[in-house]
Amino acid sequence: MATQFSKETYLYWYELMQLIRQFELMSEEKYKMEGKIRGFFHAYVGQEAIAAGCMTATRPEDMMITAYRDHGLAIAKGVSVNSCMAELYGKATGCAKGKGGSMHFFGKDVGFFGGHGIVGAQIGTGTGLAFAENYRGSDNVVLCYFGDGAARQGMLHESFNLAMHWKLPVIYICENNNYAMGTSVERTSNVVDIYKLADGYDMPADMIDGMSPEAVHEGVSRAVKRAREKGGPTLLEIKTYRYKGHSISDPQKYRTKEEVDEYKSKDPVQMVLKTILDNKFATPEEIDAINKRVDAIVDESVKFAEESQWPDDNEVLKDVYMDQNYPFITD
Repeated sequence: MATQFSKETYLYWYELMQLIRQFELMSEEKYKMEGKIRGFFHAYVGQEAIAAGCMTATRPEDMMITAYRDHGLAIAKGVSVNSCMAELYGKATGCAKGKGGSMHFFGKDVGFFGGHGIVGAQIGTGTGLAFAENYRGSDNVVLCYFGDGAARQGMLHESFNLAMHWKLPVIYICENNNYAMGTSVERTSNVVDIYKLADGYDMPADMIDGMSPEAVHEGVSRAVKRAREKGGPTLLEIKTYRYKGHSISDPQKYRTKEEVDEYKSKDPVQMVLKTILDNKFATPEEIDAINKRVDAIVDESVKFAEESQWPDDNEVLKDVYMDQNYPFITD
């Protein structure tokens, strides 16, 4: 099957998606089987094509912010796998010093601004990040992710209004995996095509196949181009599916095995692998080498997390309030 994307792009997509997938599966094992990870845990399994396509459509200087299903996007953006696993373990070497856990990954140095546990809160913060870039006169863009459940929050409408009024460089990405916790989209609103919410603000919008990194790349690229050219925000409804429950404790009684199996037949990791093999972009031996490399990275992250120190007791009240002398505005 011929493709417009290069061999290098497909190999990058495959390795990144495989890394996210294996990180999540290992984390689930450490949570369920060994009790090494506690608290909330929301896996990105099934949604990896979104992270992959967004990365090839953006630049390192661009920013990302998301909700609590954040592991995959954090890894894609460049937050170290070691610090991600350590954060799940609650260790001091974690990307949020062991204080954030699964829902609050951060990587300011790579432009990853969370990981937010309050539904829809990151939509306003992402809009603020875009305001800052617009104020500075840069051509950087912000990718602001949220789920289909957060699309019903008032924060979305306030943010849409201001973003369009000021033509901010923000791309709102609704990762629509069909269920807000256990409630289907059809049960939450008369508007089931979430991208149509943009119509009320004259905002450009599109619906994208989130099981295909190719489709994600193309859709996000169009929105990024518009934002860089001062054309303002875009709403992208990216249709995807999570293979795991809403959280690790979810019994998933609201959906059938047949439904899950149907989406698993379109597994983005396997579809990209098929394209690689069909086009002879890599041999089975080369794919095996990639898989072993990924496994080694994940295994090392577990070793790093288990050997890391717990946060010291005197860290409890740190990072709660900002120093009152902090220079809010600098030259």
